[in-house]
Amino acid sequence: MCLAIPGQIISINEGASDIERVGRVQFGGIVKQVNLAYVPDAIVDDYVIVHVGFAISKVDPEEAARVFEYMKEMGELEELGEE
Repeated sequence: MCLAIPGQIISINEGASDIERVGRVQFGGIVKQVNLAYVPDAIVDDYVIVHVGFAISKVDPEEAARVFEYMKEMGELEELGEE
């Protein structure tokens, strides 16, 4: 099953167009490059929901923290680092 998970934007690279806007997003210590085209108003330090490499919406920091805690309890955070 594929899940969307929250991550915190740590940097943004603006592209030549909105579709090329990408950022480095941290998921409980693991950093991945994510397309930010669907969240044009997102800025550094915002939390976003990410599904298959695309940020699809912004999320409240408290909700993101709850999800990370559940993932830690289930031992799922390690899977994020696997490619």
